[in-house]
Amino acid sequence: QVQLVESGGGLVQAGGSLRLSCAASGHTFYMYDMGWFRQALGKERELVAAIRWSGGSTYYADSVKGRFTISRDNAKNTVYLQMNSLTPEDTAVYYCAAASANFDRVDTTTTEHEYHDWGQGTQVTVSS
Repeated sequence: QVQLVESGGGLVQAGGSLRLSCAASGHTFYMYDMGWFRQALGKERELVAAIRWSGGSTYYADSVKGRFTISRDNAKNTVYLQMNSLTPEDTAVYYCAAASANFDRVDTTTTEHEYHDWGQGTQVTVSS
């Protein structure tokens, strides 16, 4: 089990940028695929981006491709989400989550039910 704490959310104007951080506890961070999810008011939670334990594979939802970048620093037990060209449609609570890495495959985890540890969330609000 890993404890996750997000930071970096806030209010930004459309077209602006934010960088979210998620700090993980423990010494086995490198054994987890990490994902960033978001949930807007009245909508279902969705996977925004994910990154394999090694950083060698990433996934992005179509809605954020070319604008968001997920990265990780295993030495710092931290995963990041750089968000550029933000629009009001990006307004949501953003959560980071951890999934035990499956070392038999090369891609990262994209199935929500495989993510077993979650942060408390950080609010991102984009004004028009």
